[in-house]
Amino acid sequence: MHEDGLSQRLRWIAVLVAMLMAGCSSQPEPSTTTGSSPVVETDSAKENDQADKGKPTGEPAELFAGWPKPQAVLVISGNQHGYLEPCGCTGLANQKGGLARRHSLIKQLVDKGWDVAPLDAGNQVRRFGPQAELQFQMTADALKTMGYRAIGLGHEDLLLGELLSAVASDADNPGPFLSANVAVGGREFVPRQLVIEVGGLKIGVTAVLGDDLRKKVTSPDVLQESVQDGLKEVLSQFGTATLDFRVLMAFADEDEAREIAKRSRLFDLVVASSGSTDPKLEPETIEGSRSKLVHTGAKGMFATVIGLYGDGQGAKMRYERVPLDDRFPDSKEMRELMAGYQEQLKQLGLEGLGLKPLKHPQGEFVGRQTCGQCHAKALAVWEKSKHAHATDTLMHPPERGDIPRHFDPECLSCHVTGWEPQKFFPFVGGYLSVEKTPEMMQNGCENCHGPGAEHVAAEGGADGALQEKLRAAMRLSLADKIAERKCMECHDIDNSPDFHVPGAFEKYWKDVEHKGKD
Repeated sequence: MHEDGLSQRLRWIAVLVAMLMAGCSSQPEPSTTTGSSPVVETDSAKENDQADKGKPTGEPAELFAGWPKPQAVLVISGNQHGYLEPCGCTGLANQKGGLARRHSLIKQLVDKGWDVAPLDAGNQVRRFGPQAELQFQMTADALKTMGYRAIGLGHEDLLLGELLSAVASDADNPGPFLSANVAVGGREFVPRQLVIEVGGLKIGVTAVLGDDLRKKVTSPDVLQESVQDGLKEVLSQFGTATLDFRVLMAFADEDEAREIAKRSRLFDLVVASSGSTDPKLEPETIEGSRSKLVHTGAKGMFATVIGLYGDGQGAKMRYERVPLDDRFPDSKEMRELMAGYQEQLKQLGLEGLGLKPLKHPQGEFVGRQTCGQCHAKALAVWEKSKHAHATDTLMHPPERGDIPRHFDPECLSCHVTGWEPQKFFPFVGGYLSVEKTPEMMQNGCENCHGPGAEHVAAEGGADGALQEKLRAAMRLSLADKIAERKCMECHDIDNSPDFHVPGAFEKYWKDVEHKGKD
């Protein structure tokens, strides 16, 4: 996602060479299955990710080039995993994903005159607790605003305490949440399958939670069956109904999704959504079944678009994976929902979100000004760095500046001092708010070197051995990559992919290089 110009060009070249060596530059003939099953015809996929495309200008390829107008279009997503929007830490132009871009894609397809039905395989969140529940409700509202016709349930969704009100439907208004083998509250609230009409085609849709992941759900409020048992009724109904196309969304890995397809032998399209695999360039033909397999990818970075063409014998299919990059502007409706979500976080505050400061194993934090009393030169280097403005960029974002994010724990964890960067909670003595702890604003010294209260206290005493022990504990070695690994706690692959290119740490270290005591 975030790559500087040189590393991005090198990656383009490497990927392009790999594609040419693998023979990806030639287009195979479309595959066709005949007989009792619908005809499924796939284009050789056109890669539209500008990095994978290897285009030196950085311009993305044309979407849906050569497509005649489909009779119906399915837009498939899944495994958002809490990534409501790209964070923007190193520039939105370098990041993919986000609900606002996905909505713009859907609106563009509708504006083309295409009859669109969005489907989602589930797993909207990655944690549990009040913030995750807010994220799920916000996402449910977003998907309904986008016109989603069917939405599955992932195992992390089912860990939430407050879920029923967001997913429940009734007999008069079934869906869009559905699952063949799990249900919240009672089976009457979550249908096993839906038949939707799109562009005159009747499409049967169901969803399952893979058995391996289902076993992680322990809530007594969640009714569970094995995938095989849950699909029995679906297979019976879909097998006798007059349908043009049948879709199974499996929140499961590709291997399990393949096995489900082979056992059922009924679905035309099987969607796998667990794991970190990006969507492939083309759908996979599953041996021993009539099914084509596609993958949603992770973190909502891609959308999969399926064009269906009815021909009286079934539905032919065209496929394209679409990276949700900055060619898609943010939709106004999704921005409004995001603003509302951030306002809810502000109103609840850390206490309302259930976040109480925990003790850090190395003690309490003292703040950068205390550090600077002995480390003035190091502090002067820090003051010229971007770390010195980390909280400011949440309060006044350089992009999407209409929505401040300094009440969002998932942002605060790397933009203030004294938080656990990957688990999103404060430590004792760390940042609480702009008003209460202004000295803990920005990303300060102790985020890298550890809390300094014990070190400062020891320096005022006469115990030389203790002083040296605590000094050593706060040093970060460059030789054995301890310093680099510490940086990666915030500069992780999601927020700073360019930091993971070989040689990147050495480059960025030059901007913040500092030695110990003056």
